[in-house]
This record gives sequence, structure tokens and C-alpha cells, in this order.
Amino acid sequence: MKVASILLMCATSLAGCSLAPDYKPPAMTLPAGFKEIAVKDPGPWQPAKPSDTLPRGAWWSDFHDPTLDGLEAKIDSNNADLAASVARYDQARAYAAATSASLLPFADLDASTNRDRESAQRPLRGKNLPNQYGANTASLEVGYEIDFWGRIHNTIAAGAALAQASAADLEVVRLGLHAELAGDYIKLRGLDAELKLLIDTVDAYSRAATLTQDRYKGKIASGIDVSRSESQLDSAKALMSDVTAERALLEHAIASLVGEPASSFSLAPAIVDINLPGIPPGMPSTLLERRPDIAEAERRVAAANAGIGVAKAAFYPDISLGLLGGFQDTGSLARLISAPYSFWSVGPQLTIPLFEGGLLEARERQAYAVFDEESNKYRSTVLAAFQEVEDNLALLHHLGQEAVDEGAAVRAAEHTAQMSLSLYKDGAFSYLDVVVAQTDALQAERTLLDLNTRRLQTDVRLIRAVGGGWDASSLANDDAVRVIADRETAKP
Repeated sequence: MKVASILLMCATSLAGCSLAPDYKPPAMTLPAGFKEIAVKDPGPWQPAKPSDTLPRGAWWSDFHDPTLDGLEAKIDSNNADLAASVARYDQARAYAAATSASLLPFADLDASTNRDRESAQRPLRGKNLPNQYGANTASLEVGYEIDFWGRIHNTIAAGAALAQASAADLEVVRLGLHAELAGDYIKLRGLDAELKLLIDTVDAYSRAATLTQDRYKGKIASGIDVSRSESQLDSAKALMSDVTAERALLEHAIASLVGEPASSFSLAPAIVDINLPGIPPGMPSTLLERRPDIAEAERRVAAANAGIGVAKAAFYPDISLGLLGGFQDTGSLARLISAPYSFWSVGPQLTIPLFEGGLLEARERQAYAVFDEESNKYRSTVLAAFQEVEDNLALLHHLGQEAVDEGAAVRAAEHTAQMSLSLYKDGAFSYLDVVVAQTDALQAERTLLDLNTRRLQTDVRLIRAVGGGWDASSLANDDAVRVIADRETAKP
């Protein structure tokens, strides 16, 4: 027993050695600032000073729309896609917890009782053996694998990193769903404003059509004026139907996002003034902390790094300690637990890989290849993040300037339409001039409404691009990390 104790002490002292490379996140050259922030008058988006002014939590509340706030609140409780992501995260946490069990000894209790009968003609049967006999066994097996080379610890570290990656992936889904809902809602309210414009336009065109008919009856206008006015009116009505159909599809999409059947969900049309929030994107380096997809990619690199350690450990001996003891008897159960019928075995078990046909080398190469793949995925994710921020900053700036110019175009087009109709009434213009002017005015107003909607949607995409209200520090407090927090051992 002294020898076993010494072996156990040595095993414990050596356990925890790791063959995994020292881990560092893939290096990225980060820019000093966002290029599009430096443009003249970038709008409400300015550098964050300090970066802790960035939004947290319900970032959509900065749009100051109570209806949107109420819809967003239903995402976390009702959305099926988010619930599925939560289930995937729970699976990852369970896997991380399962891997940690390998650090502890296992104990199994086995018991059986049978009544057996042998054939009298069984080959090699001994003489004077009974045809029927009992077979009763009770045993306890205890085992412990010594983690000399860090295989178990690296497996646990990989599981914990994957659980953190799953937690970050959950936040990717959550952020995407909230952003999708905000974008759809903003678009729907933009269509409400467009429908109001078209209703007013149809009313104005109806009055103009009546005017042409009256002038035609009075022999003042031609039949062409009447047909032009009717064609213009019918086109405006067709636009109303098209916009109404688009609005219905958005309403159905919102219903699915908030976890309600489209058949029983509705949003009453409303003209609302949605605020364009001014949320600073911070410094470029904060993207590495604020984007959940970047955090997910980095954690997968860490898991792949630990996988290299697991692959390397397979080249070395696998040592475990085992103890098996119990009782066996061919008679009655009453005699089973008796010293004369006991058995036991104790000792270490050693497995040394001698020839695997290149299997272990192939798995090591595979582990390094997985690490390279995940590292490059991380770099790609970071580059895509910078592109998304720069893209949306540029769009916000240029859409803002475009809206200013289009506003001036709307005022000019409306003035032209009013003047052309007045001159037509005085007989100085043909109705073709009126149609052209009114069509230009309607197009300019629809374009301006669309620009305002696109600016708000771009704002949503920019909030999503900078990570919304998420921060990578939340992963440090995740339960998946605690699985190994109190079981880490120092690496030699």
C-alpha cells in the first residue's frame, strides 16, 4: 500500500502538465481611429470620450418609441430562434461540465445474482460438478486517470472555451434579432408615412381629375387632359396597394420575431417621429470587446489551441490507478458477504502507444490545421467588423447630406406643382405640365421619406456593428467558466 500511496502522490504532483502551446489571441493591427469619423460633420456619431458612454442593455430605447420598446421586450421571452440558441448554449455548458468529471476518481458498484444450469455434455466439463448452481457477485470498482500530460485539463479547457463561444454566439443571435426587429419596425413606420402621403396624393389627384372633367365638359380642356388625370390617379392608387402589401409583409415578419402568429398580430398604422440617436462607436480597439461574434471567434481559437495539447498528449503513456474488490459465491445470498468469498485487485495500469500507423501524427496535424483555420476566421471576423462600422458611418454621413439636398428638392418640386396647377387653371399651361410637376413632387417626397427610413435603419446597423449593449467581460462571469475555475492546476 505504501508503493500505491507514493505512486498516487507522484501522479498528483505531475498531473496538470500541459503540452498545449502558450495561448495568445491572434495578433491584429488595429487602426488608430475610424476613417469615416474624420469626415466633416459625421452627424450624431462622434468618437467616444470615454468609451463607457457606449450603450448598454436596451439600446433601442434611444429611438424614443414606446411601441418599439414593447415589441423588443418580447424578443427575449417569446422568440423561438433565441430559445433554440439558449438550448445550444445549455448543451455547451453541459459538455463543459461533463469533461470536468474526468479530473475526479470514478466509483462503480455492481451486483448480480443468477441461477445457472449447465449441460451434462458441455465440452471439457469437470467431474462431480453440479448441473445447477448459483452465481452471486457484488463488487466495487474505483479508478483514477492520472493526467500527466494535461490531456484532461486541455479537454476541459477546450470545453470551457467552446461554452464561452456558445455564450457569445447566443448574444450574436440576440443582438441580430433585436436589430432585425428594430429595422423592420422602422421600415413599417416609414411605409405608414408613405401611405399617408399617397392618401393625400390620391385626394389631390382626385380633385385634379374632377377639375379636368369639369373643364372638358365646359369645352375648355381636351379629352387627353381627362385621360392623363385619370391615369395619374390610378397610378397613385396602385402605389398605395403596393405599399400596403409591403407593409403587411413587414407586419407578419414582426409577428414572427416577437413569437406571435401572423394571423392574430397587428400594428395599427401611425405617423411617429422616431429619434435618430447619437451613439458614439468608440475606439477601434473596443470592437474586440464589444462584438460578440469577435469574442466567439476568439474563444474558438482558444479551444483549438487546447486541442493541440490533447493531440500531443496522445503520444505519451496513459497511466491510471484502479481498485476492484467484492464477493463471489455459488451458493445462497446469505453466504455472499463473507471473507472466504472475497476477491480484490489493485494496481496501476499503463498504456503506451507503440504503433498507430500514423494515426497520432495525423491527428496532431489536424489539430494544428484547426487552430490555423480558427485563427484566420478570427482575423476575418475582425476585418468584417471594421468594414461594417466604416460602411455604416459612411452611409450615415452621406445619407444625411442627401436628405438635406432632397429636402430642398421637395420644396422646389412642391412649388412647381402648385404653380403649374394654378397656371393650368388660368389656361397658361397644358395638363401634361401639371402631371409632370406633380409626378416629380410625389417622387421627391417619397424619396425623402425613404431617406429618413434608411438613415434610421443605418443607425440600427451601426449599433449592431459596434456590438449593441454587449461586452466581452460578461463571459468572465459565465457559469461555463466556473466549471474549471476551482480545478485549475499550475502548469510546470
